[in-house]
Amino acid sequence: MSAASQILPSVNAPYSQNLCARQLAESISSIEAATKAMGPVFSFFTEIEPHLQKAFISEMGLSFEEVRLVADHLQASCPFPLRFYE
Repeated sequence: MSAASQILPSVNAPYSQNLCARQLAESISSIEAATKAMGPVFSFFTEIEPHLQKAFISEMGLSFEEVRLVADHLQASCPFPLRFYE
């Protein structure tokens, strides 16, 4: 089972979104794109197990550093640690 197929239901459902894997990938790797899909992006960084986050990042061919920039941006406004840092 792909990481995307495990992650997408968890990040989309609470926000009544229907992001595809590519849209989520773009949103977690760009601060500008993250602001347009904040609910699913926040869910990705707070609710998804770190090993699945890393698997998705790899599966989608994303730069870990670009994703880290988005996580750092979110962490600056979040009072608790994101799962990304576990």
